[in-house]
Amino acid sequence: MNNYQLRKIDQDFIVFARRHYEKPKHCKNLEQTRFYIDELRSKIEEMKVAWDYVPEYAYTLLSEYNGIQNKILFEEFKNAY
Repeated sequence: MNNYQLRKIDQDFIVFARRHYEKPKHCKNLEQTRFYIDELRSKIEEMKVAWDYVPEYAYTLLSEYNGIQNKILFEEFKNAY
């Protein structure tokens, strides 16, 4: 793939993510973050198969969701004990 195609995939994913995913900082419960993490993992796998390329933003977004999930889990743990 050339640079133009890679940039197009990057831009298309950013637009897709903005339309279909809640911003990680707006996620308030564990089920919501887990849903988005599962959906994002599926999308990443789909892109690997289709283009053998995954935009860096996909991994960044996944990392943000994982961070929010860990924060929620830690808060629930603190409240439980």
